[in-house]
Amino acid sequence: MPDHSYTPQTVVKRLPVYLRVLDNLLRREIEIISSKELSGETGFTPEQIRKDLAYFGAFGTRGTGYQTSYLREKILKIIGLDQETPIIIVGAGHLGIALTRYNITNNPYVEVVAAFDNDPDVIGEKILNIEVLPASRMESLIQEYGIKVAVIAVPSQKAQQVVDDLVSYGIKAVLNFAPVKLEVPQGVQVHNADLTIELQSLIYYSSSEKERMTRLQKEKEGEIESPQ
Repeated sequence: MPDHSYTPQTVVKRLPVYLRVLDNLLRREIEIISSKELSGETGFTPEQIRKDLAYFGAFGTRGTGYQTSYLREKILKIIGLDQETPIIIVGAGHLGIALTRYNITNNPYVEVVAAFDNDPDVIGEKILNIEVLPASRMESLIQEYGIKVAVIAVPSQKAQQVVDDLVSYGIKAVLNFAPVKLEVPQGVQVHNADLTIELQSLIYYSSSEKERMTRLQKEKEGEIESPQ
């Protein structure tokens, strides 16, 4: 079996997609699925799916496909979701509150241990059953629960200091919602989730190629006609 430390990041990012699809298949009581059918569910090619899974072993049967529950169980173990992962959320503004609520109610694979903030107006507030704690308590709580994963939803100007503190406390993986590139030492993984960029790039597809070219042509004509 290949050394998982050399598994491409693109493959790792596709694993949760497979997991979500398998969860949905099990809810629909589908017990066997082929790579072609998985392709239809995920949007990835059958060849890509087989190649991704081959990094971790042989989970299917040629000519038959994959046993849904078995493949789901293996992917859970590969990712490390076969047991609940404790996480913290740093930042209890509107986005932080939404992320906390969502992960408590809709993400069965993680346990939100605490949310943190420095604003005295929100410290002590409850997000469902989670109390917002002062940032000064992060280090002791991270070490008490052995937490390795954090979500940060703080203003961009504070994000680097927050991640520096988290790394010094033992955090190894960060999901960053702040619109800024974070510097971390080797051995710490950061995934960025920029909702603004995602929406802006999506807007590109809201108009046709003809409409875009027309706008660009009008702008070009305006530049030519404008006085120097």
